[in-house]
Amino acid sequence: MHIAVAGNIGSGKTTLTKLLAHRYNWTPRFEPVDNNPYLADFYADMPRWSFNLQIYFLNKRFKEVVEISKSSDTIIQDRTIFEDARIFAPNLHDQGMMSDRDFDNYTDLFDLMMSLVKLPDLMIYIRSSIPTLVAQIQKRGREYEQTMRLDYLQGLEKRYEDWISTYRGPLIIVDGDNCKFGDRPEDFKMVTELIDQKLYGLFPMEGRD
Repeated sequence: MHIAVAGNIGSGKTTLTKLLAHRYNWTPRFEPVDNNPYLADFYADMPRWSFNLQIYFLNKRFKEVVEISKSSDTIIQDRTIFEDARIFAPNLHDQGMMSDRDFDNYTDLFDLMMSLVKLPDLMIYIRSSIPTLVAQIQKRGREYEQTMRLDYLQGLEKRYEDWISTYRGPLIIVDGDNCKFGDRPEDFKMVTELIDQKLYGLFPMEGRD
């Protein structure tokens, strides 16, 4: 089974992925951030490195999707291939930070990949406002993120909302502004109850409380 966690930069995807992996004994797959050879360069010069970064992410994410499809384990994935292609790349293109040529090439490659994969068994979307995202980005203190442009983050937020409004697979939306799943156990329980209802039926699975 494939569970995916989606959300804007700073929404808490990694935190929720870790918590759910521990709670349900799922195998986590995390977004490749610390060992990403393009990320720091990208935040320093987005137009120069946008295509390189997006191809890097697309390659990594497609490999993950193929591996997940072959696995007998339940995998929970921190960020999805759909976010790269439907949100991050179009946002860069719209803001003039990816050329038409590069964007068309990227889109053709993604469409080919999509002919070979299916939607996750459950998508968990963390919806967070810009002030919440900014506060959490500042709190975690990744140096390369501190130079991020606010209009870039705002563009991503709009793209996320447009994408999730048309998403057709099984979906749970978590209120990232008010549901502090990383700090309050009662809030995390609310999330797990939604997951139990979606995956296992009306009532939570026995022994999961």
